Amino acid sequence: MARRGATSLVSQALPLVLFAASLVIARQIPTGAPVDPFADPKDDPFNPLKYIANNGLTAMAVALTLAIALPQTWFTWRIGGRFMLAMVIAEYTYALGIAFRFGLHSSPDSSTLYILYYLFVTLSPCGFIAAEYVLLGRMARWLGANDHVLVPPHRITIVFVCSDVATFLTQAAGGSISASAHEDPHKAQVGSRVFLVGLALQLASFFFFTCVYLRFLWRVHKYEPAMWTRDRGLKWYNDWRALAGAMFVSCVGILVRSVYRTIELSEGFDGFLTRTEVYFFALDFVPLLVALVCYVPFWPGRFIPNSVTWTGPSDAPRQPSTDGTLGERSPELTKDDEKP
Repeated sequence: MARRGATSLVSQALPLVLFAASLVIARQIPTGAPVDPFADPKDDPFNPLKYIANNGLTAMAVALTLAIALPQTWFTWRIGGRFMLAMVIAEYTYALGIAFRFGLHSSPDSSTLYILYYLFVTLSPCGFIAAEYVLLGRMARWLGANDHVLVPPHRITIVFVCSDVATFLTQAAGGSISASAHEDPHKAQVGSRVFLVGLALQLASFFFFTCVYLRFLWRVHKYEPAMWTRDRGLKWYNDWRALAGAMFVSCVGILVRSVYRTIELSEGFDGFLTRTEVYFFALDFVPLLVALVCYVPFWPGRFIPNSVTWTGPSDAPRQPSTDGTLGERSPELTKDDEKP
């Protein structure tokens, strides 16, 4: 119940916090000066991007993000995997954030549009990260490999999701302070530092989580050879190790994006990375795209039931298949599509 509540909290709170924070900040920002915003965007003090957003790249990014979000929404409804709902919802808020760049192309000096864009794009990945945390706990309990996770599976979701929420709120607070300090350099610097602390803590937390995940896979491979190879009778894309590999690639994509964002903000809001459009797409959008698209062919709900009952270290794993079909699940594993 606690794990389900933590996941539900993240998935429901993310769009609400983003929207509320955007409205509050937008009211505090003065509009740009009555000058031609297209004459010299690089040196325009009222243009936060320092360039004119490319509509072609924006359209491509929105389309690709929705091309991932829509099938995953269908998978959640038809196949299962509601424990990944935080990721699915965050994909839509991320696409919405990128879509605000269309407005910035026409009105590059609009502080309101920039705030909406920045908050939705930088904070939506917290939902992606929360889903990764939930997935590891589910995977360990489903396999019956609880002893091989450094953090107990029945606690890993709560521990890491709480960490994700804390870093999310820290970043939101820092962004709010900076955005509302249009004519106060000291206040803007304070907000930037708070935001940077949130990003750095998120990076450290997710890096530690990735290490926990790799340790889990290594221990299962070394100490549970039967469990590791139990799906050898299945097609490779139905083997649980395919899902494990997809999750690893997804974690790498999120780590690349987190490192980029941390370095970017350490330079300040006027840094080189912030002022160069290609870096946003190459080091933020593309790594996150890779992190998300992994779960289209290897949707976790195709492997793991919605409800997995944890009964302790003795959980029995799903029985291996010998005839190319999915083996029967143990009594401890149940699937109930009627429950949230």
